[in-house]
Amino acid sequence: MTERAGPSRAQDDGDEPIVFIVDDDASMRRALTNLFESVGLKVEAFGSAPQLLQAKPPEVPSCLVLDIRLPGASGLDLQSDLAKANIHTPIIFITGHGDIPMTVRAMKSGAIDFLTKPVRDQDILDAVQAAIERDRKRRHLNRTISTVRSRFESLSSRERDVLSLVTAGLMNKQVAVQLGLAEITVKIYRGQIMRKMGAKSLADLVRMSEALGIRPGKPDIQT
Repeated sequence: MTERAGPSRAQDDGDEPIVFIVDDDASMRRALTNLFESVGLKVEAFGSAPQLLQAKPPEVPSCLVLDIRLPGASGLDLQSDLAKANIHTPIIFITGHGDIPMTVRAMKSGAIDFLTKPVRDQDILDAVQAAIERDRKRRHLNRTISTVRSRFESLSSRERDVLSLVTAGLMNKQVAVQLGLAEITVKIYRGQIMRKMGAKSLADLVRMSEALGIRPGKPDIQT
């Protein structure tokens, strides 16, 4: 580790972030732990991939600083195992033996950085800050989508039909014709949808539909 230019830390949103370290070199684990703790970050360090896999997945913004060469399963193998387990903690690879194929494979599989030992303190602090911020945004988006999905599931089948057509850009009169309803009835449904979805505008409804992957204009027509 080399002298750092100064501390660097992502802003916290109330959940204390964690930096996970997996490296079979005890001295490297200590150096990284001391570095991250010196800027106020919480750290959990492991000497092998199985030790990390046995740990409870984080419920706060986090990142993983991972040595690419480990005893037994490699860092690349661990990256694959985490993906299969639906654990999307951002990964920063560090290695003293990196080569182009390793770097390409790691980055294509979602790693956000690949640093070669000896690592400059500032470089890894910057990488960790970016990784934690990315994970924080991902978690916020997932919570938002979960809330929207819960609201969508509260809609009746007919309300979902109306939502699909409205977000496709159809006017109330056109929706009424499509569904065989009176225009006033469509207006009532539309108001109920806005209330249940917590939408303030049509643009809000469109964004929510896109977030859920709902294809507009494909109602389940009831007879």
